[in-house]
Amino acid sequence: MSEASKSTNITWHLGEVDQAKREALNGHKGAVLWFTGLSGSGKSTLANAVELALHQQGAHTYILDGDNVRHGLNKNLTFSDEDRMENIRRIGEVARLFSDAGILTLTAFISPFRADRAVVRELMGDRFVEVHVKASVEVCESRDPKGLYQKARAGEIKDFTGISSPYEAPEAPEIIVDTGALSIEDSVAQVVDYLKHSGLMG
Repeated sequence: MSEASKSTNITWHLGEVDQAKREALNGHKGAVLWFTGLSGSGKSTLANAVELALHQQGAHTYILDGDNVRHGLNKNLTFSDEDRMENIRRIGEVARLFSDAGILTLTAFISPFRADRAVVRELMGDRFVEVHVKASVEVCESRDPKGLYQKARAGEIKDFTGISSPYEAPEAPEIIVDTGALSIEDSVAQVVDYLKHSGLMG
């Protein structure tokens, strides 16, 4: 789409029910928990376990998973650096809408570049919780049921984060979860405890 064909006659419309009213009904704030880490670090496993724990406590939640989103919303994107950036931009916009709906939104994406995550943080403000799911390449590779690391090392997969494409670890995330050392139960507790102590829940 050319710049000339993009619509500029658009306005953000506010409804009668705003974020504060939705949050009052839900009993918690809307926010985005942004799980980032290498492939195999445990992002999806942890995000799903955290969602279950939050759901059991009565929270309104939804997970935006990397593979699931690429089945529909982002199915036209590749894994080039440019398309990775666009992938995260789109997810950031969707996550912001979910947060405005008063939902605790969990995202599980490698999101390898700090600049892209910073864009989402700026969109979300204090409703953005960056969760660095930390594990070494060796640990991630040992957990790799699809054999992706082996294929990447053999040159069969291009632009594979941690092998042929860089991963820029967060410099100041709200939460660091060392999944190479912690059990899934302790990892979940760490995230849920943060939400309670930060005032996003309860």
